[in-house]
Amino acid sequence: MTDRLWVEPVGNIIVARVRGEPTIEVLRECQERVLRLVRQTGRGRVLYDTLEMEAPPIDIPWAQRDLDAEVATSIGLRRAIVVPNSKLAYLARLAFGDADYRVFYNDIVEAVTWLDQDVEEDRRIAGAE
Repeated sequence: MTDRLWVEPVGNIIVARVRGEPTIEVLRECQERVLRLVRQTGRGRVLYDTLEMEAPPIDIPWAQRDLDAEVATSIGLRRAIVVPNSKLAYLARLAFGDADYRVFYNDIVEAVTWLDQDVEEDRRIAGAE
């Protein structure tokens, strides 16, 4: 699975890159690695790079939604999902439902900027208290 999945902290975000057609096992491993890094680093901003991902069958986004439901109340995640096309954008919206996320078309730079803006806002709010 390592050639299809890469999850690492990069700067103040966690980057998860999925290649090929994901399976439920790949999603589960990705979720476990992301959550482990969130706990270790204290960073809750995640960039999902799906630019090299193939559109999976519809049961895969639903499996991601179920995985998210397991941790939704215990860990606050803010996610940017970078997709290459509208089909993957639609599947991402199914997968992440009402979670705190935004979908970006082919624009990793804008996705990172969006995630960083939130970090800066948190720092301003913390400084005001």
